[in-house]
Amino acid sequence: MKLVLLDAETLGNLPNMEELRQFGQLECYLTTSPDEVIERIIDADVVLTNKVVLSRELLQKAGNLRMICILATGTNNIDLKAAEELGIHVKNVAGYSTNSVAQHTFAMLFNLVEHMSYYNDYVKSGDYEKSPVFTHLAKPYFELKDKVFGIIGLGTIGKRVAEIAAVFGAKVIYYSTSGNNNSETYERVDFVTLLNSADVISIHAPLNDATSNLIDQSALGKMKPSAYLLNLGRGGIVNESDLVDALNNDVIAGAGLDVLEKEPMAQGHVSKDLLDQSRLLITPHIAWASVEARTELMRLTIKNIKDHFNGE
Repeated sequence: MKLVLLDAETLGNLPNMEELRQFGQLECYLTTSPDEVIERIIDADVVLTNKVVLSRELLQKAGNLRMICILATGTNNIDLKAAEELGIHVKNVAGYSTNSVAQHTFAMLFNLVEHMSYYNDYVKSGDYEKSPVFTHLAKPYFELKDKVFGIIGLGTIGKRVAEIAAVFGAKVIYYSTSGNNNSETYERVDFVTLLNSADVISIHAPLNDATSNLIDQSALGKMKPSAYLLNLGRGGIVNESDLVDALNNDVIAGAGLDVLEKEPMAQGHVSKDLLDQSRLLITPHIAWASVEARTELMRLTIKNIKDHFNGE
C-alpha cells in the first residue's frame, strides 16, 4: 500500500509520524503546489493532507485512491461529494487541539493585558537599572477576576476557554452564532449585549454565512474602549481593516489574532498601518499546534487508517 503525505511541513517533526510506515510505502512532501498534486497522488492508496485541495478532477484521476486522511478538523479542501461517488473514504480528526487552543488564547490575552513585551524591553534596555524605585508602573494591567469574559462560539474549545476564565474569577457570557449551543453553566446573551458588556471577547467559531465579517466597524464601535478582542476561530470573522482603524482611534484597547483572512499573511497587510504595534498581537495560525496536539492528531490519523482497513 502506498501512502502520500502532501504537506508535512504543516505538522513539524513528530516522533509518531514514522508509524505511518507500518501500512506500507510512505512518501512525504513538505509542501505541494496545485500543479504538483496529481503526479503525487496518481498511484496512491491513501493520501494525507492538511490544507492541499483535492478537487473532483484530481480525485477522478487517482484510480488507486481508497482513503483521504485530513490532518485537521475542517473538510472544506476536499470535494466530499466526488469522493463519496468514487468510493473514497474521507476521514478527518476532531478534538485534538482543544487544550492547545485554550492555552494559546490566554497566552495571547495575558501578553496583551499585562504588556509583557513593554516590561521586558524596559528591563533589558537598561532603564530599570537607572530607576530610583524597585518597580515601574507605566503600563497598568487588570485582573480577570470579576471581569466579563465574552465568548463567541461555545463549542468544545469555547467551553474549555470558559472553564479557564471562570477559574480566574471572570463572569463568562457567550453568544451562539448558530443559535444551537445552550449551556446551563454560562449565560447566553444576544450579540449586542455581548459586545456592550464584555471586557474580553474571545472568538472560537467557524467561518460561515453567520460569522463572516461579524466583527466589523459597527460591532467594534459597540465594545468597551477598555476591551480586548481575540480571534482564534477563523480569519474572515474579524474585518482586519476595521480592526486596525478601531485600534488607531482608541475604540478598543487591544487585539490578538491567530487567524487571518489570507494565510500566509498578504504582503503590505493592513496591520502595518497600526500606529501602536503593541496593541495588536498576531501569531501565524499556531494555536492548534502544541507538540501534544500535533502528536495526538497523528495518533488519531493512524487509528483512522487502521480502523478503515480493518473494516471498522
